[in-house]
Amino acid sequence: MPEKPEEMTTSHSTYIHGSKANEQARLAALNEYLNSGYIGVVRPRRGDKILDVGSGPGQFTLMMGEMTGHGTSVLGIERDERQLEQARRMLGSAMPGIRDIARVEFRQGDAMNLPLDPEEWGGFDLAHARFLLEHLPDPGSVVAGMAKAVRPGGRVFLSDDDHDVFRLTPEPPGFTELWRAYMRSYEVLGNDPHVGRHLVFLLKDAGLKSVRNGGMFFGACADEPHFGMIADNLIGILEGAGETMTGGGLITPDVYDRAMAALRGWKKHPAAAQWYMLCWAEGLVKS
Repeated sequence: MPEKPEEMTTSHSTYIHGSKANEQARLAALNEYLNSGYIGVVRPRRGDKILDVGSGPGQFTLMMGEMTGHGTSVLGIERDERQLEQARRMLGSAMPGIRDIARVEFRQGDAMNLPLDPEEWGGFDLAHARFLLEHLPDPGSVVAGMAKAVRPGGRVFLSDDDHDVFRLTPEPPGFTELWRAYMRSYEVLGNDPHVGRHLVFLLKDAGLKSVRNGGMFFGACADEPHFGMIADNLIGILEGAGETMTGGGLITPDVYDRAMAALRGWKKHPAAAQWYMLCWAEGLVKS
């Protein structure tokens, strides 16, 4: 991976989208759309003990618990108190109606310093992280920690964005400048907007073997029933990052406002389409 320029060095992570109620709603809708197809990519196995790092609102953590079944355990690690509260609320409402589910726990903690008990290290069959590494200044240390948490022969599964692999058609006026400012906002916070292309490197650098990679299409066009959610998700992330972009001088407020207005207009275009791919990679911990 290329070295970060001096302005990108930082000792803590910053989630660019914040944690307000509208962001929690966006994440919940995104999970609802992605998870049913994504679970088949991650392939949690019956009996797996799972560590979910950056578990967010907890929907996918619970889904993995259903897949692994009674008698196993799934631990979700989440830093944000609002997301953690939402996940625990969902867990409390789900458990009475689900019998064949793993013992699921949500624990507050930072991905860069995993809050595991001494006996938990090296005991997981699968460590998973999605949409996490792009928000961290040192993703390599996080992947190394995940590998340390997994038993020999176990799996580390990463999925994340490469924001350069993204296109809208027809492209709204001003969108190129807006998207470049959005990617730059990651960099000024010390994060990597292209981390998806670096997942294999991160796994290899952490000493994992038998690495494989792939992508999951994340897009839609105007005639598809889920297009509204896809478009609203895009609008939501750019609204959430707006203050960072305009306040940091990455784009002027008037250019930002015009581009966002054009993007909302694009959502109504009969041939509107989003072309995007979620990058993923998996490696095995050496025996």
